[in-house]
Parts: sequence; structure tokens; C-alpha cells
Amino acid sequence: MKIPTIEQLRALDALTIEREPVSSVDLMERAARQCFQWIENTVPREKPILIFCGTGNNGGDGLVVGRLLAQKKRPVQVFILRVTDQCSDDFTANFTRLKQNPKIEINELSEGSAISPIPEHAVIIDAIFGSGLNKPVDGWVADVITILNRSKAYKKIAIDIPSGLFAEDNSHNAGTVFRADVTLTFQFPKLSFFFPENGPFVGAWNVLPIGLHPASIEETKVKKWMLEASDVKPLIKPRETFAHKGTFGHALLIAGSHGKMGSAILGSRAVLRSGAGLVTTHIPQCGYSIMQTAVPEAMVSTDPEENFYSANPDIGSYQAIAVGPGIGTDPATQKALKVLIQEAALSIIYDADALNILSENKTWLGFLTVESILTPHPKEFERLAGKSSNGYERLQQQIEFSVKHGVYVILKGAHSSISCPDGTVYFNTTGNPGMATAGSGDVLTGILLGLKAQGYSSLHACLLGVYLHGMAGDIAADRRTQAGMTAGDIIEFSGKAWRVLR
Repeated sequence: MKIPTIEQLRALDALTIEREPVSSVDLMERAARQCFQWIENTVPREKPILIFCGTGNNGGDGLVVGRLLAQKKRPVQVFILRVTDQCSDDFTANFTRLKQNPKIEINELSEGSAISPIPEHAVIIDAIFGSGLNKPVDGWVADVITILNRSKAYKKIAIDIPSGLFAEDNSHNAGTVFRADVTLTFQFPKLSFFFPENGPFVGAWNVLPIGLHPASIEETKVKKWMLEASDVKPLIKPRETFAHKGTFGHALLIAGSHGKMGSAILGSRAVLRSGAGLVTTHIPQCGYSIMQTAVPEAMVSTDPEENFYSANPDIGSYQAIAVGPGIGTDPATQKALKVLIQEAALSIIYDADALNILSENKTWLGFLTVESILTPHPKEFERLAGKSSNGYERLQQQIEFSVKHGVYVILKGAHSSISCPDGTVYFNTTGNPGMATAGSGDVLTGILLGLKAQGYSSLHACLLGVYLHGMAGDIAADRRTQAGMTAGDIIEFSGKAWRVLR
């Protein structure tokens, strides 16, 4: 799914009005009706609903929702915040319609107005400011939002975007942003929904289709996408009847050190579960018996050193290479990694300690093979690219890093972001907090390596691998619970994830 800019969203509204054609007020009706239907289906009928509306189009959406709820005999109160004397045309039209129902209680709020205590069984709907907000909220309106945030209402719902939150960057004032339990956003998610620090404002968000013009959407070129099943299913390669293990590639995984052989085991299992024909795992000598016992399907290459990676095997016969899980940062390991970077013609997958070594030797970044894949968690990325003050700044750093070095960066976390050498970014939609457990990243590295060995491009390996990894985690959480799942469960349920995708 595309993530358009706010300017593009305005253009899509205008094109829909022109090409469908449909009036602006009727398009608002259509959008708000989607919110109404969600509330009608979700909020218990006995709950009083308090709708707080600004005087722009977001407020107009709130007015429509209030009118439709009142028609269903829902207990509704509408509060109009007279932020300015100017009202949008669609707000005015819907305010006139709302007043035609004498049973709807309408309250006007302005500077100095008192707000009665909000009952704990009430539902608050925020329709004060929409996605067009371009400066932080202050003054008496900020005080109103603070009152709403402090209330212990049954549920807090934001229409399109929480009031006070900027749709694209993070230059809002966090202290004056409405804190929603649920955000009902129109047609597309907003970029700011994907930044970790905005989770407390956005809550659980739902994208509601409002029928924007399909051809206009198709014509709109974007650099940011939300990854869905429909995006990754077409990427899956069919497995031919007369295929053999050589058909699906030979992967090399360089992993493990004394006390960290679990990384090599998890990574190797994930390579095979992702469909690779063969995997050779290069490990220090101390892990030989462990690997041969734990992963009998894997071949083992042993390092000259007993306890850590210090030299590379002959890499000429492999279709894909990954390095880093559990290898440590011994000086000899660093030298071996440098030689690997210099000698490999393949794009390589770098994870964990390989990233830590790169962060200490940043001049090596210029020698990475084009379309290599880096899989840092936020702290590892900070060491690679420098500190950032918020998610928006970090995303810009990530994009710049990918473009500068010609690599793919998978920044792991909720809604893992995949940045590409051309500046495009994809946000993942699978996965859950139960995956924040030791070894989960090793499993992702193995999945990526297995896909690369089968001939998937770096882009397709990233998209399919991240989505599959998260989906397997979701299935594991459903079976094991988030608190009770382990990284091994992600591998165990990856087959079911493949089945769902196929």
C-alpha cells in the first residue's frame, strides 16, 4: 500500500472530486460514514459518545459521525472548538445539517470555557485537527487536549490522525498531542504512524477505504510503502517438479563463537526452512560437535581457531553469503571480515557483530558490494550512522545511508523499515512484541540468506524475508503467546507462514 505525502493526499482528493465526479461534501460524507460504521460495530451501544470538533475539514468529519450516530439513537454530544472564526465550507455545510436534529446536544467551546468532568464510561472522539496541521498546538486548545488525555474515558478514538500530531515529520509538541487508543485513518496510513515514539498517540490504527479514484492512486508515484501480503505473494518463486537441491542454491553462513553457538544453529535452521537447497555453516572448532548434532542437515566448515572466526573458507562455490551472528569482535575476526569484504563478488548479508565491526571501521563501508543487505537493530544502526533525536530523523539517516552505500538496510523493530539504494522505503506490517527475544535476528538473517541462495534479488529477499519472518512470529505468538515464544518457534512455524502466503 502506498504512503502518499500530505500534498499528494490533497491532490488525490481533488482528482477524485473532479474525475468521479463527486462533491467535496459528499466525499467527506463517504469518509466519515466509514468511521461511523466502525464505531457502530465496535463501541457498545450504551456508551455515551463525546465528539470534539475543530472548524476545519477534520471537524466536518466529526460532525458527520455525530449526525449518523444520533440517527441510530446513540447518546451523542458534540463540542465545537472555535479555534478560529473561519470555518471550512464542508464544516459549515455539515454543521447546518447537524443542527437540524434537535436531539443532538451541541456545545460551543472557546478560550476560558469550562469542560464538565468526562465520565469514565464515555467514548471520546477527536476531530479537532487533521493531517493538514503545520504548527504545534498551543494555547487554550492545547489545554483542552490535555484535559481529554487526562480523562479516564472508556475509549479514545482519533479521526484520520490524532490532533496535534504531524503527519510526516516529528516537529509536533508531544505534550499537546491527543493520545488515542484507536486511530481511524482514511485510505492510507500516515508516515508518522510508523515512528516508535508516536505509538502512544496513534494507538491501534485502522486504514478505512473511502473510495478515492483508483486510476489517480495508480498514477501517484511514491517513495514509501506499507508492505502487505498482496505485495509479497507475487514474489514467491514456484518450485518445479524436476528441481533438485542444487536448484535452490548453496548458502554460506559465517556465525558463532565460544558461548554463542546458538546463533549459528538458529541461523542454519532458518536457512533451510526458507527453502535453500544446501547450507554450509562456517564456525570455530569449538562448535563442530554442537552443529553436527543440532543441525544434521547442515554441512560444517571449521575455522583454524578454536573459539572464534578468524579466516574465510573458499567462497567461490556459494550463491549467497551471510556473516555476523554471534561471531564476536576479536581482532582476528575483524581482519577476516575485512578480507571477506574485499574478496567477495556477491552481495553479502551483514548482521549482529559484523555490523558492530563495521561501525568501528567505517571506511570499510565504501567497499561493500552493491546491493548488500544490512540488518541492524536501532542501537546497531546508531553506531553505524550516528545518533538521531526521533524516528523521522532516523528514517532520513537510513535512506541516506542506503543511497550513499548502494545497500539495503533492514532496521528491525515494530514495522521494520527496509530502505533501498534508490531511496524507496517499505514498512513491514507483520510481527509482534513476542519477537523481541534472543535469536530472532539470527532467524531473520537465515531466512534472508536462504532466499538469496535461491536466486531472489536483494530487494525481493528483503521484502519476502521480513514479511515471512513477521508472519511466522505472529503464528508462533498465537500458539505460544507473546511472552512464551522463543526464536526457535519462529523457525518452527515458518512452514505455516509459507503455506498462508502461497
